[in-house]
Amino acid sequence: MTFHNAPRRRLLALAAALGLAGGLALPLHAQPAAWPTKPIKLVVGYAAGGATDVIARIIALKLGEQLGQPMVVDNRAGANSNVGAEVVAKSAPDGYTLYVYTIANTINASLYDKLGYDPQKDFEPIGLIARIPNILVVNPKLPVKTLADYIRFAKASPDGITFASSGSGSSIHLSGEMFKMQARLNMLHIPYRGSAPAVTDLLGGQVQSMFDNTPSALPHVKAGRLRAIAITSAQRSPLLPEVPTVAESGFPGFDVQSWFSLAAPAGTPRPVIERLNSALNKVLAAPDVRQRLQDLAATPEPGSPEQLRRLIAAETKRWHDVVKQSGAKAE
Repeated sequence: MTFHNAPRRRLLALAAALGLAGGLALPLHAQPAAWPTKPIKLVVGYAAGGATDVIARIIALKLGEQLGQPMVVDNRAGANSNVGAEVVAKSAPDGYTLYVYTIANTINASLYDKLGYDPQKDFEPIGLIARIPNILVVNPKLPVKTLADYIRFAKASPDGITFASSGSGSSIHLSGEMFKMQARLNMLHIPYRGSAPAVTDLLGGQVQSMFDNTPSALPHVKAGRLRAIAITSAQRSPLLPEVPTVAESGFPGFDVQSWFSLAAPAGTPRPVIERLNSALNKVLAAPDVRQRLQDLAATPEPGSPEQLRRLIAAETKRWHDVVKQSGAKAE
């Protein structure tokens, strides 16, 4: 009896084991909860109306349509975007709080002695949105029409030349500092609290030059109120095709652009990051979005989370070197 029942018992035991294994395996293959199921908050580290905010709102509207949930822009201005960055860095990594991560965050890593967040470790890159070059502009009364003129003027003047910025540590400021180091010029930095008051004084002749963001400078250049000398991107802008680059004006390799991207708190699930990246790239490929960004002198740049991670690491090192050499300090 025992001998004849043994195969049957082994089959039953095997069946039971397989059933148990199948039961244990079910949770491993269970589908994650649907995302998103509610509105998504997009934190911007600057006040409404600036380039970062305008770009964020263009993207937020279209991303919401892609994801099937509204994306709400939340402006958290302060400390050169650090206030907003810290809010997101400390938020739950559930995909419902995102951040417009910019060049400023890579600069802040060296500019501030202490931050309430880690600009690299506390964020999960999603993807790059766009880049915007700066333009070296001067007051038209200045006897300067080319970059060579600018250098000669600075060297001939006992006091050098003044350049305004939207604030110490901004990309506008550090574009000037990088050029100052490469050209070995006597350039005096005049910081302002924002681009608008800096441009106002440039128009009035209180300061002589500025490496301003293209969207801010463009209307004044077109109207003849400011003279564009050179653009800081590697290629000329289609909006100002007659304006040469700094690189082609005697400084090969010079390429400084403000850039804007999407990031989430560190630990956000990979499937959420991948869905956001896919949706973002679809938005950036849409003709109407590309046109709106190009009207702002912004070049759309779809890509992967890994490409953005490499950009953040490279820019953090690059601006660390510039900040230390220039002695720039947070205001």
